[in-house]
Amino acid sequence: MLNPARVDAVIDLAYGALIILSIGLIATLDTTVGLAFGVGVFSSYVLHVVWKMARFDPDWMTKAVEETVEKQVEDVQTQVEEAVEQTVGETVEEQVEDVQTQVEETVEQTVGETIEEQVEDVQTQVEAVSDRVDRRPREDEVEEIIEESVEDESET
Repeated sequence: MLNPARVDAVIDLAYGALIILSIGLIATLDTTVGLAFGVGVFSSYVLHVVWKMARFDPDWMTKAVEETVEKQVEDVQTQVEEAVEQTVGETVEEQVEDVQTQVEETVEQTVGETIEEQVEDVQTQVEAVSDRVDRRPREDEVEEIIEESVEDESET
């Protein structure tokens, strides 16, 4: 039996020789003939490499596809996250501004009404105190009352 490693080495050398031959054909003969031969040799060499990789490491294609898919999924995930952040950010900003406006209006209205009521209550209390102060006798009236009562007492 033949040793697989030696067969692979001989095949690789044969492909190398064919590639060198195609370069020689391009240089000496018609360019299109050399290019056609070179493309054929190169494409068959690519098929040989794929076959060899599949034979020695059957999971290499699966790993390569998994890595590619994982990278694409990460890219899509990043794009989705950015789009969601942008959209949600704009929506939240708009809603916060609307709520802020509503809160300001409500607070202004409520505070205004409360202050009006409290000012009215304070004015009422001030007027009541003022009325009480007006009913009290002034200093000169107190002196007259004292003099009168002293006179009344002394007469008695």
